[in-house]
Amino acid sequence: MRIVLVGPPGAGKGTQAAYLAKNLAIPHISTGDLFRANISQGTELGRRAKTIMDAGQLVPDEVTIDMAKDRMEQPDAAGGFLLDGFPRNVPQAEALDEFLKSEGQQLDAVLDLEVPEDEVVKRIAGRRICRKDSAHVFHVTYSPPKTADVCDACGGELYQRGDDSEETVRTRLDVYHEQTEPIIDHYRAQGLVVTISALGEVADVTERAMAALKQSDES
Repeated sequence: MRIVLVGPPGAGKGTQAAYLAKNLAIPHISTGDLFRANISQGTELGRRAKTIMDAGQLVPDEVTIDMAKDRMEQPDAAGGFLLDGFPRNVPQAEALDEFLKSEGQQLDAVLDLEVPEDEVVKRIAGRRICRKDSAHVFHVTYSPPKTADVCDACGGELYQRGDDSEETVRTRLDVYHEQTEPIIDHYRAQGLVVTISALGEVADVTERAMAALKQSDES
């Protein structure tokens, strides 16, 4: 299957993408991973992106599109893939449509993870990270530490990252609504959108997603 995963920040896209890709035996293609890989490997696209980023500018669509195309052309993606973080806007979605058409391929589904805005803010703004080890993550509501602001694992101080503040989260949501949400309408016009609730336990959301994708594939 060829799937695009969409949803607001805090919807759990990265977590669900990993589970779904494993269950469907297709590669998980994440924009963040693509940028890191191209930059660390010093590819031409990576060098272009790094120069732009080092200058404090946004990477233009064409660089992101070229990275995604290059990854989708790899042998392991021949039988399908799950895109996470791409396309991020309508021009990128149109470029993806053109690329797939040129390859004689098409998307099977666009999986839209739906989460109420207040829940997104609660999920992200409630995160606390350990200063000693950033892999130690807690949540003031869902997985609180035994002692407030102290890491259960190593005793390090827990803190809220600047980009996890409520103000920043709401700004990120505004960007999502303005730039990314329109791709849902773009793909809905093609009959590809499958919307599920991303509330509840991770395993329950995965099961919900798999059932929706199976139904979409059969219809």
